[in-house]
Amino acid sequence: MNDFQLKLILSLLGGVVFSFVFIVLAFALPLDKKGHVYKKIPKGVLEKVSHSASQR
Repeated sequence: MNDFQLKLILSLLGGVVFSFVFIVLAFALPLDKKGHVYKKIPKGVLEKVSHSASQR
């Protein structure tokens, strides 16, 4: 095998392994956090107006 073919095969193999690592991480890591979600209650007039406008 000449040098160019060896470099080509090794780079393709490295790309496949690199992609496989990210695919495994995508399935292994959870997508959502199961913690409590804190919802801020609007206190001032501007916060109440902004909250009501965003709820439309």
